[in-house]
Amino acid sequence: MEYYKYDHHFPNLIPLIFGHNDVLGKQGIYMLYPKLKLIIFVLLLMITNVSGETLKIAFWNVENLFDLLDDPHTNDNEFAINGKKNITQEIYDLKLKNMAEVIDALDTDILGLCEIENRFVLKELDSAVARDYKIIHYDSPDNRGIDVALLYDPKKITVIHSEPIPVTLPTGRPTRDILYVKAIFAQTDLHLFVNHWPSKYGGAEKSIPLRAAAGQTLRIEVESILSQDSNAEIVIMGDLNDEPIDPSVTMHLGATMELDQVGKGETNLLNVMKPWHRNKEGSTYKYSGKDMVYDHLIISLGLTDNLRLKWIQNSAGVFDGEKYRQHGGKYDGYPFRFWAGNRLLGGYSDHMPIYLKIESK
Repeated sequence: MEYYKYDHHFPNLIPLIFGHNDVLGKQGIYMLYPKLKLIIFVLLLMITNVSGETLKIAFWNVENLFDLLDDPHTNDNEFAINGKKNITQEIYDLKLKNMAEVIDALDTDILGLCEIENRFVLKELDSAVARDYKIIHYDSPDNRGIDVALLYDPKKITVIHSEPIPVTLPTGRPTRDILYVKAIFAQTDLHLFVNHWPSKYGGAEKSIPLRAAAGQTLRIEVESILSQDSNAEIVIMGDLNDEPIDPSVTMHLGATMELDQVGKGETNLLNVMKPWHRNKEGSTYKYSGKDMVYDHLIISLGLTDNLRLKWIQNSAGVFDGEKYRQHGGKYDGYPFRFWAGNRLLGGYSDHMPIYLKIESK
């Protein structure tokens, strides 16, 4: 016969753990029971709080998502009906279908986008994907008419503010705004920036000051947030048209790929793309046969200190797969793009999507 106190509110674990009364005796078991009950309660509490809610954040340069109309105010005529690319409704529909396929597979809570023309194409894209996203978008003054935008799942975050941040270039040429979004995730402020910095069109060296200006503009915004809350949780995403080691990113923005350097000197941001830098297995972009990381995810120190929200280390990645790359020939390993000049390839984009995850405490 087993001697232990029965409690219908709590599993009868004592005889299972300590054996029969001939080991401890009835009195010893009664003495152990309250302590054991407390220990198991604490363990259950710890298991429940091992990790909080998770949020997946992604970014993708979708390679020229334009509608079929010729906007007389922008240089978009090549993507219009009767333009140089001979686009049809069927081609436009294929572009949307391929993009939706990737976004559905990515299955992200927040998605920053660039190279989209307007809100109309964003609504078309949103209708094509499985998840019910909300759209944040502002028209930029870019000559080509391409903008940045953010799609988000309102079940995961609450957006409380958004605005476009103009970037003034030394040449005076208009360019894409930086999109700023302030949201609430797990009762904590989360600051998001979506970027598409000036390209190297016209020459890599000649265009360095353009990306430096974008980096400096973003840094001012970041430092303004950090001046009010040094532990602020910030995620920067975008196609910066520079690599993680280039001055626009390291010096003008102040981001490093080394975690132990964050918070030292002028460096307040961590670029989580280190595993893919110079890694031909995970480049986000290729040019002249060179593997590059032009697409970035950069976080503030507040997402590494484990105080409120935290970046899940090793959660960052490049969304990749055989079908999303070209195979064989001169462009082996390149992202399977939709257009090659005016020739339709029918792929996805010339950039690969990237992502990371954060969680609440």
